Amino acid sequence: MDITEKVDLVERAPTEEVVTRDELIELFKTNSSPKHYIGLEISGFLHLGSLISTGFKINDFAKAGVKCTVFLADWHTLINDKLGGDWETISKVSKYYQDAFKLVCPDAEIVLGSKLYEEKTEYWSELVKFTKHMSLARTMRTLTIMGRSENEEKIDVAKLLYPAMQAVDIHSLDVDIAHAGMDQRKIHMLVREIFPKMKWKVPVAVHHKLLPGLSKPADTSDSQVLGKMSKSDPNSGVFIHNTDDEIKKKMNKAWCEEANIENNPLLEIAKTVIFHEFDEMNVERPEKFNIPNKR
Repeated sequence: MDITEKVDLVERAPTEEVVTRDELIELFKTNSSPKHYIGLEISGFLHLGSLISTGFKINDFAKAGVKCTVFLADWHTLINDKLGGDWETISKVSKYYQDAFKLVCPDAEIVLGSKLYEEKTEYWSELVKFTKHMSLARTMRTLTIMGRSENEEKIDVAKLLYPAMQAVDIHSLDVDIAHAGMDQRKIHMLVREIFPKMKWKVPVAVHHKLLPGLSKPADTSDSQVLGKMSKSDPNSGVFIHNTDDEIKKKMNKAWCEEANIENNPLLEIAKTVIFHEFDEMNVERPEKFNIPNKR
């Protein structure tokens, strides 16, 4: 596979942005099997967005010869109060995540955050050194990566460690390509700003479009505000545990505005999930519409 084909795989939908494309090309010129990373909180049942769409994108990297790593951020999960902040529950659910991603992404290595921190004793000293380059104001602005507002008043000190930990994870794993959804863009830009100051390797950043939720968004004109599928909202998406009947009901109730092909969750599912793996989809329509079935 030549470099152009590898870059095409990385840029394939749902990829929204590569920072930068020139750096990615140069990386493939000098490294036939660069290291990839995507970090995930452990926070509830997996769905089309968190497992399937993300997993398909990881597989694109693997096809391009990239060594892929799925980093299960158990400590980040506790810090962000997910799963009630209960360590025993987080540990149990992390096993479920490991099994799921091993199934969908068989070529990816699964790394647990707590195990990395146990084995890499210099992690915490590197974390302190990294935070010396961050102001409190900058830290507060990055809290959106964990679904928090920078204006949130009641926030514990542990959460202020979250952005820096995510950055140092990337360094600790010796990452060449940092991959995440668009909602994590701020931390990758912080990494690209601070790592050169510390003489750490600066990764290429690849961001994919989040699969939108099935409900009507607050602002239908702006794709940036489309609600994503949420593990905490069972009606927002299609979960891997849903039955066929449940999936059909959700699809029938999904928001699908006539003539809107830009911000349409059903079309996004078709584009990102179905057409990622298949060349065609048969759409059956009642004869009363006097329109032949289309593929």
